[in-house]
Amino acid sequence: MTTPETPQLPELEDALAQAIAASGEIAAALEEASGWQPIWKRPRTPKPKAARKEELEDQRERLQDAGKRRLAAGESRRPRPRQSRIGNAAARRDARALSRLRHSNVWLR
Repeated sequence: MTTPETPQLPELEDALAQAIAASGEIAAALEEASGWQPIWKRPRTPKPKAARKEELEDQRERLQDAGKRRLAAGESRRPRPRQSRIGNAAARRDARALSRLRHSNVWLR
């Protein structure tokens, strides 16, 4: 049984040399033509004061809305009055222990 012949690929070194030569030419042409620079090398253009203030106002509004949502979520999980949810002394003791746990930072360890 014979293996099929693989088609000849262009030499890698020749292809690499052509790519390097072309990249240099392209970069030189771009720099001469328009003074092009990649975006990370361009100097930063300062924002006008009004634009900066508007951005900060938007950010403050977003943060305040998030705070309101967080507060509402916390209040909705508030426990019910103790008398209605605890019937006997053992359950009351358990609830007290759980409450102490919840208000301590033991669970953070």
